[in-house]
Amino acid sequence: MGYKKPSFIEGIAEKLGIIPNLHKEGYQEFDQDMRHFTDEQVAQLYENFPPPEKWDNWVEYNPKVWPKKEKVTYQIVPTTCFNCESACGLTAFIDKETQEVKKFEGNPYHPGSRGRNCAKGPATINQLTDPDRILFPLKRKGKRGDGEWERVSWDEVLDTISARIRKAILENRHNEVAYHVGRPGHEKFMNWILQGWGIDGHNSHTNICSSGARFGYNLWYGYDRPSPDHAEAKFILLISAHLESGHYFNPHAQRIIEGKMKGAKLATMDPRLSNTASMSDYWMPSYPGTEAAVLLAMALYILQNKLYNRDYLENWTNWEEYLKARHADKAITFENYIASMIEEYKEFTPDFAEKESGVKAEMIVEIAQKIGEAGERFASHNWRAAGASNLGGWAVARSLHFLTVLVGAVGTKGGTSPNKWNKFAPTLPNPPKPQKQWNELHFPKEFPLAFFEMSQLLPHFLKEGRGKLDVYFSRVFNPVWTYPDGFTWMEMFMDESKFGLHAALTPTWNETAFHADFVLPMGLASERHDINSYATHGGTWVAFRQPVLREAARRNGKPVQLTYEVNPGEVWEEDEFFIELSWRIDPDGSMGIRKHFESPYRPGEKITIDEYYQYIFERVPGLPATAKKEGITELQFMQKYGAFEIESGESYKKNETLLTEAQLNGATVDKDTNVVSKDGKAIGVMINGKAMVGFPTPSRKNEFYSQTMVDWKWPEYATPSYIKSHIHLDNLDKSKGEYVLVPTFRLPALIHTRSGNAKWLVEISNRNPIWMHPKDAEIWGFKTDDLVKMNTDIGYFIDKVWVTQSMKPGVVACSHHIGRWRRPQDKTGNRWATNTVNIESNGKGGWKMNTISGIEPFESSDKDSKRIFWKDGGVHQNITHAVHPDPISGMHCWHQRVRIEKPGKDERYGDIFVDTNKSHEVYKEWMKMTRPAPGPNGERRPIWFERAFRPDASMFYLKDEKKKEG
Repeated sequence: MGYKKPSFIEGIAEKLGIIPNLHKEGYQEFDQDMRHFTDEQVAQLYENFPPPEKWDNWVEYNPKVWPKKEKVTYQIVPTTCFNCESACGLTAFIDKETQEVKKFEGNPYHPGSRGRNCAKGPATINQLTDPDRILFPLKRKGKRGDGEWERVSWDEVLDTISARIRKAILENRHNEVAYHVGRPGHEKFMNWILQGWGIDGHNSHTNICSSGARFGYNLWYGYDRPSPDHAEAKFILLISAHLESGHYFNPHAQRIIEGKMKGAKLATMDPRLSNTASMSDYWMPSYPGTEAAVLLAMALYILQNKLYNRDYLENWTNWEEYLKARHADKAITFENYIASMIEEYKEFTPDFAEKESGVKAEMIVEIAQKIGEAGERFASHNWRAAGASNLGGWAVARSLHFLTVLVGAVGTKGGTSPNKWNKFAPTLPNPPKPQKQWNELHFPKEFPLAFFEMSQLLPHFLKEGRGKLDVYFSRVFNPVWTYPDGFTWMEMFMDESKFGLHAALTPTWNETAFHADFVLPMGLASERHDINSYATHGGTWVAFRQPVLREAARRNGKPVQLTYEVNPGEVWEEDEFFIELSWRIDPDGSMGIRKHFESPYRPGEKITIDEYYQYIFERVPGLPATAKKEGITELQFMQKYGAFEIESGESYKKNETLLTEAQLNGATVDKDTNVVSKDGKAIGVMINGKAMVGFPTPSRKNEFYSQTMVDWKWPEYATPSYIKSHIHLDNLDKSKGEYVLVPTFRLPALIHTRSGNAKWLVEISNRNPIWMHPKDAEIWGFKTDDLVKMNTDIGYFIDKVWVTQSMKPGVVACSHHIGRWRRPQDKTGNRWATNTVNIESNGKGGWKMNTISGIEPFESSDKDSKRIFWKDGGVHQNITHAVHPDPISGMHCWHQRVRIEKPGKDERYGDIFVDTNKSHEVYKEWMKMTRPAPGPNGERRPIWFERAFRPDASMFYLKDEKKKEG
């Protein structure tokens, strides 16, 4: 950093004029030249991070005019990143003179990310300054999808939509209103809104993301997500591309490395040598869908070699129930429990697992031994990939948790806790009662155990006449591109008898917004409010995503009432939009909606956004006392620091929490199960004579045996099982060139469809070739960058090959976050990442897409747009995938059976074809595998199962069926 003499090469280059001569005599002037500072002096100038007392007046030198010295005074405001689910802390550096955000850095006061960010955090500035972002509300002109738009006022938008929703509710058409969200970004806000309207209108992306793994975990202990304590673990096992898939990427990566620095060993099971696998002590390149076979082989080894935790198995699993149901001829003893499990899994030898998966038997044994030795300090995680890709993928997470239970690492230091133990849940003002509606477009009878809404099937439900949507919101959500079978989505969006009014809430153009009636610009990460709390480690925290310019205005004595007053253009934020919309749906309060959105401090008046968050923060454990010490309100504390640590890292074994005397007053204990109940509900379980809270399952324990699976017509899966996937080798014909395609990973710098307006991220990663092992490439005669035709069950796409030893032989892969497009008639957007394409329909279900041009430099307010050097925008593979709904969990099974061939002479890179009639036939084939409701007592869903936006308990019953049984 300090001044140095030019090297020999630099000297020649300066003389030839190749680079500027920065060493000529007289060039440097101390007062104006940064190069006179040493590295140590520069470090002192910038410090590690400015302390909060300097955040309102922080001076730095402008790096863009280096080596000249030019001071810039910043105001620093904390917020959180919105480019993946981690919600890492960010601080916005706002130029005090211009009131423009200039850059983002980490927030050291955020307990999850601790001041560190991946590439996605700083790239938020690209999204704010994106020259193509939408700044004003727009309404379509002409036919939907034609690409013609006109600017309208927010009053017109709000009045039009509110009137339509009001009419639907008054006419008892509640199920024709739906809010469909991609990345939520907040805690419980939309519960408040939609349940305030009295509708069962929430739909989500979770069934293309994580619901398979959620179901597997839930069967065990009533919680649907794990929270591994990586930093304190002795052995860590990750299934598939967990980290690069974006979930808690940065916070978990930090703590995994901390654990390794303390001596922990890391194992990763993934057919691809991912970044995570490359940092592991053990890489298990398993054949996709066979992960459960490997895990059950490890479980058998642990049982046979007595590496299990007897106390935990005896106290905290429902082993008596298992023996009574499955082994009634045996005495109810713990020894018979162990013997019965060994007998049940006797086929899962290491050799069998190797034959199924390709993972060496010796490595399976070694890892099982290490897990047994780690005991309570065994941490694990399964997200997306294996659980999100296979028929029966949920069985992978269930088998993984089996290992955790066997060694007693459930909720322990260095083990794996339920996520809710490390997650804050806010208390909302004027909470509405659960809705007395059940929307079968979201939770149909065919999927009584589906853990989330069957959103991937929505266009097929509409296509076969199961209902319609009169008002449909898509929010941070792009199903035409992200979901499988996007052409069927396009067909339904174009049919106004299926989607009456489509409002796309989005900060930038996307393939779904092209088919909307209103495109409504919502704020990006630093332009909106949200509460975040995620299970990133063994503690609990809450963070505050806030509009930074609004907070800067408040600090500067110029407060605003609505956030759009400081946002660019007329960009609103979602919270204020939905509060205002709710107020207008019920203009006189007669519908009972308006009361939920009244101020808790000013009766009868509309709640303000500050009041909403103040109410919540007043109820965060420990925050009121901490804020009081600084002489500020709870909201002001969160505005100042951006996050608060509720619990610092000792939230272990919460299942052993003793029930209080008040809780036990009037309670009863079942003499057979030891379950403690009160007012008809289980509240705990007796363990060694003590009444403990336990787990939220029927037995209040970890359920090795699931009576629920028996009751709901799946008795073959009453215990952890290995289910051969739809892409098992038995189901492929290698003689026809059939392979399994793994499409469930993304590169660490990208974010589904939200990378398109972040130039730095697209510059890093801008193509998605087919990963192919050299052995497979040799069979086909492929070299890197050769074209390959990937035939799916409903069409094909043409991509390029990348020959790499980072792929398991016999398996190919393609990352799912690249291949964005727009048509010539569409408004420009995401030009850093989008190809221009031509789309043609034959009117009979046949759709073709061809690339007209790739990515090109363009003129804009951003000088970098003229410097684009990459041309390849990748290929949209998801649109060629059929829907594959797992008949139990409801999870879309992403892995594809593909037939590889060389393209024809007239076929080009990026060519796509899909037959939507064929896709509907595939949908029907998978629907035949379901075992529909009702279950016991006419239930449409197990009462003890959680459900997104849980309705009134009476809605859990199919009325006609209940009458029949009655």
